[in-house]
Amino acid sequence: MSRHTGNALVATFLLLLWSGLATALTSTLQQVTNFGTNPTNVGMYVYRPTTVSSSPALIVAIHYCTGTAQAYFSGSPYAQLADQYGFIVIYPSSPNSGTCWDVSSKKSLTHNGGGDSTGIASMVAYAKTQWGVDSNKVYVTGSSSGGMMTNVLSATYPDVFKAGIVYSGVAAGCFVSAAGGVDAWNSTCSGGQSTASAAQWASVARDMYPGYTGSYPRMQEYHGTADSTLNYNNLNEEVKQWAGVFGYNTSAPTQVQQNTPLSGYTKSIYGPNLQGISASGVGHTVPIQGAEDLKWFGIVGGTTTAPSGPTTTTAPGTTTAPVSTTSSASGATQSQWGQCGGTGWNGPTACAAGATCVAVSPPYYYQCQ
Repeated sequence: MSRHTGNALVATFLLLLWSGLATALTSTLQQVTNFGTNPTNVGMYVYRPTTVSSSPALIVAIHYCTGTAQAYFSGSPYAQLADQYGFIVIYPSSPNSGTCWDVSSKKSLTHNGGGDSTGIASMVAYAKTQWGVDSNKVYVTGSSSGGMMTNVLSATYPDVFKAGIVYSGVAAGCFVSAAGGVDAWNSTCSGGQSTASAAQWASVARDMYPGYTGSYPRMQEYHGTADSTLNYNNLNEEVKQWAGVFGYNTSAPTQVQQNTPLSGYTKSIYGPNLQGISASGVGHTVPIQGAEDLKWFGIVGGTTTAPSGPTTTTAPGTTTAPVSTTSSASGATQSQWGQCGGTGWNGPTACAAGATCVAVSPPYYYQCQ
């Protein structure tokens, strides 16, 4: 697979990398071998906090190109949140050159097809057997190439995952290689030129698990409008794919929320199973929103269908232009792991109690930790 440009890779790394762990972790990242069917030799790493809940939830957190399980463990908030809420986190590690994920070959794009997706699904089966993970509390998320794999896993193993969150990805099957290449780059897709109807994209997803008639994971898709690595138009194609699966109308979101979950972000809600979130001015990739992720997964309290906040509501079958609003940071505070400063930032600069605004990638990105 052709690699991202140097600037994009550096930006990806810096946006994901916190300046340090907010608090000391109660446990350590551990490698697991011989966990089951793993034809491409995907690495499995797990974080189990010292105190694990009974019948715990599981989050599979998938790294970006050039990343590793260890990098995503250190550069995402899930381990700290696991300490707080008692769930388990699996960090798969790509076996491919450049450590992008294979989201292009027939093997990986097919249920039990023998690709990278098969190895990751085996990790979940192992976690259920060994650690008593609740089958109804298995979730998947990832950034960039890991976001692409999140969409792929949600299509190839919809019976395994209950919800997914994609940061800066592409629709499942968008990167398919006509030559059947493993870990192949698709410039048409990355450039936002692979377009199809909702029904066509839904068919692509369903064809990854022929004969399956069950439910699919609830999906939340983030994308930055200034993404020069995976064109912003990919958000529209991802949303169309899952809207097609769920039977939603992409032209008529039930709600549009401005400045949610952060200033400059617009959340479009298409139904209880699908949200698309546009991050104005954000490049590649959108910073992880850990606290919001846990709400979507249902690990913490909060609604997954119609979160509170400023909304524009549309009746089914109609379209209404979102109301344009101007945000003000005056008196507002940012939650832990949220952005609190940086070039062009006009949102809250004060952090909620217990968190401090820390420079992650100055002068561009500061975060409450």
